[in-house]
Amino acid sequence: MIEIKNVTKSFGTFRALDGVDMNVRKGTVYGLVGPNGAGKTTLLQCLTGVYRTDSGSITVDGQPVYENSDVKERMVYIPDELYYFSQANTRDMMKYYRGIYRNFDMDRFERLKEAFPAVDVKRPIRKLSKGMRKQVSFWLSICCRPEVVILDEPVDGLDPVMRHQIWSFLLSDVSINGTTVVVSSHNLRELEDVCSYVGIMNNGKILSAQPMEAIEENLGSMSLEEYFIQMVGGENYEVKDILV
Repeated sequence: MIEIKNVTKSFGTFRALDGVDMNVRKGTVYGLVGPNGAGKTTLLQCLTGVYRTDSGSITVDGQPVYENSDVKERMVYIPDELYYFSQANTRDMMKYYRGIYRNFDMDRFERLKEAFPAVDVKRPIRKLSKGMRKQVSFWLSICCRPEVVILDEPVDGLDPVMRHQIWSFLLSDVSINGTTVVVSSHNLRELEDVCSYVGIMNNGKILSAQPMEAIEENLGSMSLEEYFIQMVGGENYEVKDILV
């Protein structure tokens, strides 16, 4: 479904992406993991059409993403730094999303109120806590009925109960609707529980991409954490970065 071929992206003299190749099948959860500065966020921003690639191609079902509104309407992107209009509350942003996404499910929005009881829909989002803002973002995104969900460090700021609930919603859509999810995270244990494929990224490259089952089968006496550290060569990659 998602094909990334030999993609490069530089900012001045710094090459953030260096010949990235990645394939994501429809109805799977693909996890990207790597140290800070590996290029994960830049790759996701190219995948969602925020950045134009310097070279290479990114397609969804054979269609290019950049400046393609038809493809972008099938995707939602939840970045690490959330965007919302400064004075908007949850209902204001819901109306905005409805204007962009033709498949926005208003019935689902109303039903999911019970899943996010702590969110005051009339309060400006900027006045909510980080965790509450993340909940609003997931609530609205799920209601868009997207075919592709792109997540950058998605559950930072959420308590364990809400993390579990969010992943339950997403995995249900994967199972029932064939939704495709690409997620960047430092939390290996969380990826282990939810991802069907994992790509290990460092220095702007995908070093390895394998089904999670294959990784676990080949570990031998090595722990999952030790495997990932070995793959990135241990450079600037402390254990605390992957056990959060």
